Amino acid sequence: MFTALSSAVSGLDNYQEQMDIIGNNIANLNTTGFKSVTGNLADSFSDTLQAATSTDDGITIGTGVLTTSTTNDWSNGVINPTGIASNLAINGNGFFIVEDPVSNAQYVTQDGTFSVNSSGNLITATGDYVMGTTAGGTSLAPIVIAPPTGSTASVLSYSFSSSGQVQVSLSDGTTSNVGQLVLQNFTDPQALTSVGNNLYSNMANAGPLTTAGTPGSGSLGTIQAGALELSNVDLSAQMADLIVAQRAFEANSKMITTSDEVLEDVVNMKH
Repeated sequence: MFTALSSAVSGLDNYQEQMDIIGNNIANLNTTGFKSVTGNLADSFSDTLQAATSTDDGITIGTGVLTTSTTNDWSNGVINPTGIASNLAINGNGFFIVEDPVSNAQYVTQDGTFSVNSSGNLITATGDYVMGTTAGGTSLAPIVIAPPTGSTASVLSYSFSSSGQVQVSLSDGTTSNVGQLVLQNFTDPQALTSVGNNLYSNMANAGPLTTAGTPGSGSLGTIQAGALELSNVDLSAQMADLIVAQRAFEANSKMITTSDEVLEDVVNMKH
């Protein structure tokens, strides 16, 4: 009976975690680039009351449930046109690489809510630099929307191609490629760690696929400029999962109540 009680308690704890995960998914229904998360359950350690032999079956009693891991759904969300030149969406696989200008720490994200600051840097909503390469370069560097070196003209407009080339139109009537946006993909994106603000760390353990590459090459998706990728949370599926988790929580709560009543009966039998 004590095992039933402890099993039910583990059910309450873990189905509460399931509801926490579902609640977070629903809360991020309109978060740009958010990926839905699923909690994975497994049975806990079983008590062996009788070992199995060649002639007799063993007796094992489970001791509850536990949450073993969480899994991100990395499928694409709907791409929504915004008409803003600095908004970028990834059509396919890959992540943008961004860098904190203060700590120089790098992260990846699928949230393309970018803008251009007063220095011409392409930045995230929180001010991190969006990384790429300079025209003709190979080393990662912040994407800068500016005239090419040596030009005295000013930038009138800019655009991003599907392959991530950054092109500026200048006041002298010329156009120039001033940078190349790059994407990064991973062998195990489930190993990425969310650090908030739609950013992920732990890239080394996620297994980067060689170096960052040009959008549209290899397994990398292409860039859709003037658009954003919406959250991939399926609200109807989340509500169905919430009902299942709620019913499981209630059933485990009933199991605790029943176990308590039986234990009380056992205690009263001694009087």
